[in-house]
Amino acid sequence: MADLLFLVHRIPYPPNKGDKIRAWHLLAHLARDHRVHLGAFVDDADDWRHADTLRELCASVHLAGIDPRLGKLRALTGLLTGEPLTLPFYRDAGMRRWVDARYADGLDGVLVYSSAMARFVMEHRGTRRIMDFVDIDSDKWRQYAPTKSWPLSWLYRREARELLAWERRVAAEFDAGLFVSAAEAADFRVLAPESAGKIDYFHNGVDAGFFSPDHDFANPFAPGKRAIVFTGAMDYWPNVDAVTWFAREVMPELRAMRMAGAPDWLFAIVGGKPTPEVQALAAADILVTGRVDDVRPYLAHAAVVVAPLRIARGIQNKVLEGMAMARPVVTTPQALEGIRALPGREVLVADDAGTMRQAIETAAGRADLGPAARARVLTDFDWTRNLGRVDALLGLTALPA
Repeated sequence: MADLLFLVHRIPYPPNKGDKIRAWHLLAHLARDHRVHLGAFVDDADDWRHADTLRELCASVHLAGIDPRLGKLRALTGLLTGEPLTLPFYRDAGMRRWVDARYADGLDGVLVYSSAMARFVMEHRGTRRIMDFVDIDSDKWRQYAPTKSWPLSWLYRREARELLAWERRVAAEFDAGLFVSAAEAADFRVLAPESAGKIDYFHNGVDAGFFSPDHDFANPFAPGKRAIVFTGAMDYWPNVDAVTWFAREVMPELRAMRMAGAPDWLFAIVGGKPTPEVQALAAADILVTGRVDDVRPYLAHAAVVVAPLRIARGIQNKVLEGMAMARPVVTTPQALEGIRALPGREVLVADDAGTMRQAIETAAGRADLGPAARARVLTDFDWTRNLGRVDALLGLTALPA
């Protein structure tokens, strides 16, 4: 039984958003056979109530509270130091002392989730260190920049540049760097050729028993509605951009093309912490739910699950969950990246308002899409099989073929 240090930028429980889902499955997988020492930040006051769940699972736990508003102010010190702003956002003396103490006690391996957390172990060499970058975070900032006016556009371009420099430094220092898909890993090898030989990936997974069409859920939608469902954290800018674009560009197309006698379309935006911009979208045919206890009833009764992201990196769990529920999925090319699904047979892909409207109408009538999508998930996105690569890179098992 090994002693493993696992550092995460956000408390990995409950697994109710993309980054926390992957982190939670990593933690649960490692803790089955090893003593895991978990260090994580808590940026949502409601998440403190889950601390005991993690303490029951781990050998030791250190949670540090972080106020996102104060963190953003602290991040601006990076303009003076030349750092990417992400690093001072997560600066914490207590976390550093706790990590140093774990090293002093002795560790058999270190897994760091999100490059911001690498700062706490950069000076500790001699123990095998694996970095789960997940996505190329720097490229998200590059994608954000053109969507903003100055000075944010300048700030985001700077963050993309400085954060990429940090990601390259981390990749060079660590024994291996992981990403969420083969495509993401290939892109990073181009950006960091000096570390190309150490870059690998493992796919996310889906709990196909939990996200299953075999469950019987009450319909959360009003009678006579065909629901187009989007799920995700609604304070996350790419999600905000996606639903805003869909509401303004695609919904008018669907309204205009509605056939006589057909049920009305309803765009359901399902996710917690909707921003004022998202809340303002609410209308007779646009539902903004806010936080829900379970997204599965909304997915189960969706005519179509949609992922109209224009800014995206890595694998989108919202797409996988819709596929696992055997629902027809319509996605942009960006949101499908890293998911080896066959366009036209397992999902439909559209990259502008007109083709997305057509794809949604087509998908709603394609009874074959959902079962084919679920079959793909069962083949490619099994957590246990995919996580075996992490065990091997930590030196705990042989590298799988």
